Amino acid sequence: MPGASPKTLVVAEKPSVAGDIARALGGMKRHKDFYEGDGYIVSSAVGHLLEMTAPDKFEVKRGKWSLSNLPVLPDYFDLSPIKASESRLGVLQKLYRRADIAAVINACDAGREGELIFYNLMRYLNGGKSQKPVQRLWLSSMTPAAIRAGFEKLRADDAMRPLQQAAMSRAEADWLVGINATRAMTALRSTGGGFSLTTVGRVQTPTLAILVEREQQIEKFRARDYWEVRATFAAAAGEYVGLWHNLAAAKSEDKDEKPERIFDSEKAEKIVADCGGKSGIATEKKRPSSEAPPPLFDLTSLQREANARFGLPARATLSAAQALYERHKMITYPRTDSRALPEDYPAVVKKTMAALAKCGDDLSPFARAILDKNMIAPANRKIFNNAKVSDHFAIVPTGEMKAGIKDVERKIYRAILLRFLSAFYPPAKYEMTERKTAIGAHSFLTKGRILVVPGWREVGGQTPKDAVLPPLSPNKTDPAKGESVSVADVQSEQKRTTPPPRYNEATLLAAMEGAGKFVEDEELREAMRERGMGTPATRAAIIEGLVRERYVLRDGRELVPTPKAQSLLRLLRALKVEDLTLPAMTGEWEYKLRRMESADFNRDEFMSEIRALATRVVAAAKECGEVENVSGDYAILTAKCPACGGEVRESFRRFSCGGCGFFIWKDIAGREFSVAEAETLLQDRKIAELDGFRSRLGREFSAEVFLREEKGIWRAVFDFDNSGGAEINAEELREKDAVGACPKCGAQVRNAGARYLCEKTPSCDFSMAHRLLQREMQPQEIAALLRDGKTALLSGFISKKNRRPFSAHLTMESKSGKLGFEFAPRPAKSVAAKSAKKPAAKSARKSFAKKS
Repeated sequence: MPGASPKTLVVAEKPSVAGDIARALGGMKRHKDFYEGDGYIVSSAVGHLLEMTAPDKFEVKRGKWSLSNLPVLPDYFDLSPIKASESRLGVLQKLYRRADIAAVINACDAGREGELIFYNLMRYLNGGKSQKPVQRLWLSSMTPAAIRAGFEKLRADDAMRPLQQAAMSRAEADWLVGINATRAMTALRSTGGGFSLTTVGRVQTPTLAILVEREQQIEKFRARDYWEVRATFAAAAGEYVGLWHNLAAAKSEDKDEKPERIFDSEKAEKIVADCGGKSGIATEKKRPSSEAPPPLFDLTSLQREANARFGLPARATLSAAQALYERHKMITYPRTDSRALPEDYPAVVKKTMAALAKCGDDLSPFARAILDKNMIAPANRKIFNNAKVSDHFAIVPTGEMKAGIKDVERKIYRAILLRFLSAFYPPAKYEMTERKTAIGAHSFLTKGRILVVPGWREVGGQTPKDAVLPPLSPNKTDPAKGESVSVADVQSEQKRTTPPPRYNEATLLAAMEGAGKFVEDEELREAMRERGMGTPATRAAIIEGLVRERYVLRDGRELVPTPKAQSLLRLLRALKVEDLTLPAMTGEWEYKLRRMESADFNRDEFMSEIRALATRVVAAAKECGEVENVSGDYAILTAKCPACGGEVRESFRRFSCGGCGFFIWKDIAGREFSVAEAETLLQDRKIAELDGFRSRLGREFSAEVFLREEKGIWRAVFDFDNSGGAEINAEELREKDAVGACPKCGAQVRNAGARYLCEKTPSCDFSMAHRLLQREMQPQEIAALLRDGKTALLSGFISKKNRRPFSAHLTMESKSGKLGFEFAPRPAKSVAAKSAKKPAAKSARKSFAKKS
């Protein structure tokens, strides 16, 4: 545009952020993909627009999963457009090349990933050379005032170079380790048993190792019986209960050993006999205790809180927080690892608190009290502390309020608001009581707690229930001797030790954040106190990746590693490349990336370490050759060989008989069988529908599996022909019990054992499994479905997505026979709740994508 005034191109990470920036700047005319004003043009990416690829000379087009083509260690990386966002890349390219664009502002999210998105875009548009000056807009809040303030404090591009290098190093490290280790392990595990995708990641695999190690502890756990002795004591002021306590118990490395546990039933009964009907002396000590308010949220602590309180996956919490920040402007930047605020932030907090005090929410009185009582103390280093703030400060409300937000967003916002208000209140104060009751040589312990000053616990009604003990009457002659009490009742109770709990998302996020606790060396553990695996923004994606690749299943709130996960960890350790499994190592890498962001660590040194690791992993895979001999703690199955009745043993890739040569692969169609599933298959010659199989095109499917013999060879086969793994005899089928009319042809549907089939099979393809989403369908239920097109409300279905039980009506479309679910209407909500949300649909209906 010759003669036009120079303009600055502002590139945001997402279209919604571009809109916010344009509105904050004012005077902008909206076009289809950008906004334009006198001095600025504002547009955006849609997340990542480009992906790293190895140059052609380093990459092979055929046989890329072969060990002979590894390692792949390019000296540099090319950038290729991501097909789904190619049009957006074209828009930015056209805008960037306009003659009136004299400078560029990077307004992508203020962090490592946002820096990478913009840096790759500039590399692509400039062909590796910078042609137009760049400045950085650094935002932690999306309010118009915060955006305008950010434009007044733009950062120089040179100052962002360390962050750019860290972003590049993270991306290249993930590529080098991921590509080489994934292809090497896939090539090894796929020999003989079909293609078996085995992804390996710099952060993913150590995270998986945490889950597998806990699962192994659970499997090896052997429960022990123990007894506890409880006594009810009668004092002058009332009764209380005490638990027998071994005061002389020494500290033991045995985690089962606890002062109240008795592992000898005769000893427990003797204590009961010694104390029954006796009297004793009760003494107690009281001490004051205080509980400081919890610190402000960073992303990881928010995700942990939401998982523990609401059962939300980390991904859902991040999505809700991102919407509250980006769309609703109700909170500050959520992808943070800081739990403090800058020291110049008290004035902003007071302004926010004033807005909250006027909003009319049930928490407004607490905001008013904070202002009225001057609780916002700039000298409070637990809240205002520059040393504890990294790129972004803690997640706090902005004072903006919007109605009509989603239920999950409301929950997350309220949690943030509660934490924010609580932080400025004083500590809660308690009176703690420890009472010891001596009956001869035996001692019983009772603990009590009374909340004296609610402090922060008052905010939002977070006060805990008091454990009040009846007071003791002082001994008039010698107060130190306490009160004489009598034993009203004493009993022993048998219990069993329990294994350590499986991880859920809250506890796994905590483990990822505190990777140092898995390090045995004391000095290194102390040095890693502030490091972790991944970043707050990536941890949710790592967990979702483990679920997507079927390394982990969600069982309610628990995360359960699959046999595929066990095999991968076993293989990596056998190859002596267990570095990939160590939380300490990836924590160390993350620490170096953080140092690189501060220009305290050299990028070349970091990448040299990564390349050396990738090379070593591939070399170990090539030396291994045959994985069948990978050592490990393998099972001997109780089910016998179907061919000769001999013993069947597990190995790395097979379940096989040493006597006759019978075997089945552990991994079939990308899904690995557990020992329990193999037991069922060998014993029953079939196993109910399993999910997680993948076709050659990569599509996931579910199927029943049958063990079938053909010409002396046993094979595990899928039931694709609705035959139950065997040929269907039409005459035999017509002798089976009829349950109703076929919706497709009108003939009788019969109970064929494994399935309900039309008697005109195979000319009519109507078929329905006996077992649907792990629920056994009864003949009378199928009869109602065929007759009415809908069953009564049925319980016991298990969701494939989250493995949770649910209830629904099973429905069937006439003529097509397509199955679906109809859910019962939700209970009516209060008028207040309805006014805050859009009207809910009366019912929901979900159809299966494929025939059952």
